[in-house]
Amino acid sequence: MAMNDKTRKVILDLAVTLDGFIEGPNGEVDWCIMDPDMDFAKFLNQIDTILYGRKSYDIWGQYIPKNEESDTEKEIWEQVHSKEKYVFSRTLKEINHTANLINDNIVEEVNKLKKKPGKDIWLYGGSSLITTFINKGLVDEFRLSVHPVVLGEGKPLFTDIEGRVNLRLIDTKSFSSGVVQLIYHHNKN
Repeated sequence: MAMNDKTRKVILDLAVTLDGFIEGPNGEVDWCIMDPDMDFAKFLNQIDTILYGRKSYDIWGQYIPKNEESDTEKEIWEQVHSKEKYVFSRTLKEINHTANLINDNIVEEVNKLKKKPGKDIWLYGGSSLITTFINKGLVDEFRLSVHPVVLGEGKPLFTDIEGRVNLRLIDTKSFSSGVVQLIYHHNKN
């Protein structure tokens, strides 16, 4: 099947602690291990579009690595910034030229994106956008990298989910760092 003949998937790919947090209580993500065996570059080659909530875009959508960061880290950010970006916001009325803005009609807009030719779509987050996408049935694949740390408090991965979401396990991978990646597809039946 040619790339243009298939519907693109929305993939929620993110790191989570063993106790289900995506950030510490002060927004920290210093617990997140960038394990080279995870081959994040391969994931980035699978997508050509990234979806952000406004707050996540403000923090990470235009992030520039510091000079002391590794060349690998800089290459990853260069690859991230080469993707088409969409920002979902109820309050913003315009955004800079590096992203497209979606204010409403989320289901219709995402379905249009999924039907456009191209690679898969990364749902980056934040947590309220993730909740909206899950509640509207827009996440096709959940790729959760569970990190070997318990924070005890922070921003939970799942909040305000309106109903059961049935998933089918597709793959698991464990890495020498202790990270375990779980890949699920959404059973929409």
